[in-house]
Amino acid sequence: MPTETFAEPARMTIQEQFGQIDIYVFDQILRGNIAPGMRILDAGCGYGRNLVHLLREGCEVFAVDASPEGVDHVRQLAAILAPQLPAKNFQVAAIEQMPFPDGFAEVVICNSVLHFARDERHFHDMLAELWRVLRPGGMLFTRIGSRIGMSFPQVRKDIYRIGDGSEWFLVDEQMLLDLTAELDAVLVDPLKTTIVQDHRCMTTWVLRKRCVSR
Repeated sequence: MPTETFAEPARMTIQEQFGQIDIYVFDQILRGNIAPGMRILDAGCGYGRNLVHLLREGCEVFAVDASPEGVDHVRQLAAILAPQLPAKNFQVAAIEQMPFPDGFAEVVICNSVLHFARDERHFHDMLAELWRVLRPGGMLFTRIGSRIGMSFPQVRKDIYRIGDGSEWFLVDEQMLLDLTAELDAVLVDPLKTTIVQDHRCMTTWVLRKRCVSR
């Protein structure tokens, strides 16, 4: 289980302030797309690597994960960094069946999770649920394994074996652009892909939900 140490704000290092935050989530914070006071839902939160700063800054944070240990750790983080938030904000749940109403959150984060989809149907079920709980005008941040820039051996439809032997659901550029159109979404940024040598490709796909569908 990850461990953190916390210092007084004036003495904090960058790592203490932001934890092990994904650099592309950090980029959205720097640009004001994720800001204090927003209602943030981290879908597939793990042990809360992307939540340390958001909890400190007064965001209304909610999170779900399939791991009870991960959710318990996030509750402990919140108890220290944002004790005003109720423990029930952090729940054990599958992404495709989240316990939140439609249009619930201003920002939904799903970082390094969607490539664990079992198959095409599971992938689309998770994506549909992420989109359902996002309010009009809100932003969906995803980072997902892809085939943009590298080739991988195919195991079965949409499932590929990456460099460490894991089997991932991998998207490609056309799939993401087609899904953006199907959702009637706006790309916040062009697709950005990081290639990890001989291992994997990770693509950042960030969407804005239109306030009014065309």
